[in-house]
Formats: sequence, structure tokens, C-alpha cells
Amino acid sequence: MNYNSKYVVRLTEEERDELQGIVGRGKVAAAKRMRTQVLLKADAGPEGSGPTDEQVAEALDVSKITVHRVRKAYVEEGLRAALERRPNAGRPPRKLDGAAEAQLVAVACSPAPSGRARWTLRMLADKLVELEVVDSIGKDCVRQTLKKTRSSRG
Repeated sequence: MNYNSKYVVRLTEEERDELQGIVGRGKVAAAKRMRTQVLLKADAGPEGSGPTDEQVAEALDVSKITVHRVRKAYVEEGLRAALERRPNAGRPPRKLDGAAEAQLVAVACSPAPSGRARWTLRMLADKLVELEVVDSIGKDCVRQTLKKTRSSRG
């Protein structure tokens, strides 16, 4: 399958010079170097259609879909987007950072509220909100964090 017709890479002289500088550098992340090489190899020049995805993939020993994605990112979003890794959208950011985890452990290790033998996960979550450590937090997040810290609450 050839996707070239829609995403034709036409590098400017400045972009080509920048990309050649990246390839010439000693220390560059492998993924960035690969994307750079794909763009240089896929460049159609001022006119013409340039090599196909298959030709570029074979020359650089990468998959055709990789070539397609780099071309698409360059055409739709520009040079920076084509070179840089995309942020991992699959995992949401952590609710508790190191300081917030420390506060959670401190609260969990403190004496339980009066009339209670021990802290419950729900009470710990409510206490973190009360102390304005976080805006909101679920008991499962508290459970996972305490499980991870291996703290002794007794």
C-alpha cells in the first residue's frame, strides 16, 4: 500500500541543512535519527513525487507504516512534530507526586481519628482533600500508593 500521494515531503534548504546536522551529530536519540533519515530520504525536492514509502522503508530498514507516519506528521504538523516523540497518551499523569505521597504516608502513620481503631482508605482520601494536598482522589489511588510504599502503618 502506498500512501505517498497525500503526504509529499518537500524540505526547504534550511530544514534539509538542519536535518543533515542532526544526522551528522554524534549523540542523537535513535528514534530521532531514524525520523530524520526518513525525512531526508523521502524528500521530493522542489518538484516531483519523490520515492515511495516502500523504497524509503527498504533503504532505511524500517517499516512502511513508520515512513507513512513520519511523512504525515511532517505534512500536517511540521518538522518539530515529525522529529519528536509523541507524549504517551495511554497513561494519565500521576495524581500524587513525591511530596504528596510523603504526606499520605505521614497521615497514614499518624494516630487514627478519635473513635476509630485505624485509618480507612476513604478516610485517608478525605484527609488529603481536607489538607489540600489534592483537589480530589479516590480510595483506590490511596491504596495503590500505600501498597507501593511498603510502609508499616502499625
